[in-house]
Amino acid sequence: MKKIILILSIILLIGCKSKTVVVSIPEEAKIVKLAFSEVSESQKDKSYELGKRVLMTCNTSKFKPFNESEATTSVIKNTTEERLTKTCTRFRQYYGTFKELQLVEIYKNNSDQTTIFRYKALYTKKVANKELRVSINQENKVSAIKSLDWIDTFQNK
Repeated sequence: MKKIILILSIILLIGCKSKTVVVSIPEEAKIVKLAFSEVSESQKDKSYELGKRVLMTCNTSKFKPFNESEATTSVIKNTTEERLTKTCTRFRQYYGTFKELQLVEIYKNNSDQTTIFRYKALYTKKVANKELRVSINQENKVSAIKSLDWIDTFQNK
């Protein structure tokens, strides 16, 4: 009986081959939260000023277009006064007048080396909160500006 158990144990051990485990890094792990002190004041100021410039268009109906030292070509092409006017009309109707941007979080996207500034956009109506994300690339240019509904936790959309 002991011999049968021993032989079955050996067969079982031989039958169990070690498997190679492939670990994939989830998409969220590529984005890391940064402390405010880890980001230069000039980058924080630049993201704030350019983000505020876009949202202030809703109040003033005047937009100073981005230049090539401030933003990438795609951002310059997509941020037109016509597009902003369309968006602003809807925003003013639902949220009221734009008041201020409040920096909430900063993230580093390690896959494309951009820094994502997450702002809470404050409006006169308290119906809903909006989020403004300003992404700055390695060349210190705005590579994306995105407006979303506010959610307390960061989600990579």
